[in-house]
Amino acid sequence: MARHPTRSGGSSPLWNWLLLIPFIALLWVPFYNFVEPALWGIPFFYWYQFLWVILTSALIIWVHYKND
Repeated sequence: MARHPTRSGGSSPLWNWLLLIPFIALLWVPFYNFVEPALWGIPFFYWYQFLWVILTSALIIWVHYKND
């Protein structure tokens, strides 16, 4: 088995706090519980959540690389 080297403490845990942004943005449902503005016929409620799936994935990757 290959052993992974331990971290030397060079990364800052403050980057992890960025992961709260998607949580807060999706937690308060009345903020995005609307039909308009529709995007290509898709109500705002659905495309807002889907947009956060993409943004959260990018944010997780970015925080992961900042912590390495």
